[in-house]
Amino acid sequence: MRKILSKPQKEYKQCMVIREDLKLSKGKAAVQAAHASILSYELASMRDRKSWKEQGQKKVALKVHSLEELYSVRDDAEKLDLPCAIVEDAGLTEIPPGTVTALGIGPARADEIDKVTKDLELF
Repeated sequence: MRKILSKPQKEYKQCMVIREDLKLSKGKAAVQAAHASILSYELASMRDRKSWKEQGQKKVALKVHSLEELYSVRDDAEKLDLPCAIVEDAGLTEIPPGTVTALGIGPARADEIDKVTKDLELF
């Protein structure tokens, strides 16, 4: 019996990058990550969405230490044409309206996202 070798499948993931300097409560940070996930998901291609869903919707929560660092990560993601979205808070609870809290990247190929996020720490 001959074994058929299949082509290795590319891994997909999504990253949510949260500003650590805002000192958000755990619940608030979770909500901001959820907003980031949905906003960037809506910008991803249908092909990438489908592949990501089929692989179990891998998500990674990361942190940055400042607004400037968040924008730098966003700029790097945009240069690679990755779907990404900034989250601005409505200001109804812990922080003022319009505060930029998070960034969603992907879903997209993990190797592409890693080019932007490889040096970030887990949240």
